Amino acid sequence: MLQKGENFAIKHKHVARTGQFCQIQTGRAELCVMRALFAAIGVIGLGVLGWLLYNIIPSSGVLARLEPKLVDQCRSVTVFPGTEDVTIDEEGGLAFISADDRRATRAGRPVQGGIYALRLDGSDRVSKVSPDSFGEFHPHGISLWRGPDGRKRLFAINHTPGDGHKVEIFDVGFGGALMHVDTVAFGAMHSPNDVLGVGPRSFYVTNDRGFTGGIMETLEAYFALPASSFAYYDGQKGSIAVRGLTYANGVNMSADGMTIYVSEFLRRRVSVYSRNPETGALSLLRHYPVDTGPDNIEVSADGALWIGGHSKVFDFLKHVDDPGVVAPSHVIRVNPATGEAEDVLIDTSGVLNASSAGAATADTLVVGSVFDDHVLVCPLK
Repeated sequence: MLQKGENFAIKHKHVARTGQFCQIQTGRAELCVMRALFAAIGVIGLGVLGWLLYNIIPSSGVLARLEPKLVDQCRSVTVFPGTEDVTIDEEGGLAFISADDRRATRAGRPVQGGIYALRLDGSDRVSKVSPDSFGEFHPHGISLWRGPDGRKRLFAINHTPGDGHKVEIFDVGFGGALMHVDTVAFGAMHSPNDVLGVGPRSFYVTNDRGFTGGIMETLEAYFALPASSFAYYDGQKGSIAVRGLTYANGVNMSADGMTIYVSEFLRRRVSVYSRNPETGALSLLRHYPVDTGPDNIEVSADGALWIGGHSKVFDFLKHVDDPGVVAPSHVIRVNPATGEAEDVLIDTSGVLNASSAGAATADTLVVGSVFDDHVLVCPLK
């Protein structure tokens, strides 16, 4: 075995011989160094390109072939711009819809958003059920919690320009009327997308980004860096529960509260965790790949996962800047036991752009959108 000094001396001699050879062949050692530098840059560039292609092509869905399904049987129901999330209260016979005019906010002219209730009795009646008295409200993800005594609370992400991110908690009253109970904010909730209520004041929340500005935010998106996270608020304090996710988006749980589902948009998969209901701690069980960029997750009465998604990400990004560009809508149903997914709704014509949620009863599917002012109500066989 060579001693450390001997090994260094041999390497030094090899480098010297290489430099002498280069100098003899080219007449200038500097030129050799430049060639080596350019070669190294080329290798790094190819590596970066390969990484981008490896991540962007699958996650963007650029090669996906979509055939319209079910959309021709659906009816459009006007609600309010940006029907981003939908959750169903079967007992109350209605769907809660989180709506906020995101284009107005992007233009610097925010408009008060709200939670709306859609009657599922076939009348398609819509009414705003959230109060405006508690302050500015720009809802994103929502979650309906049911207590063992039948008590109901609705949790909603609230993005207030200049005032940070919060979770608003409402009691659910007669006819779906919401009464504001509390506002919660904590440091670990820095880029919230969706929320999952698990108790009267306890909840999980997804942080869809790890970086919220500068070059690192761009690199996180284009390199699909696993920098986003998942936080837990136990009713008194909040902390990060899971790190290393790739654009964590929607979140929901099984009826028994023992299993948590989180969609990773840029990985096109649903991550499944076992949950300790006493501590809120999570342990990864498995990943389920899906053929769309999964957004919000809803769980139907039979335990199936209903997911609205963005199958063509570049089309979605164009639609963000130009409402005239069609962004396909895609709703899938996932068997939680096997991970097997089936297409339920596909729209490529712009009847509803950029589906972000699909919530289902036994015979009805309600589909929400990131920007459109309506939902689709579709029959299920």
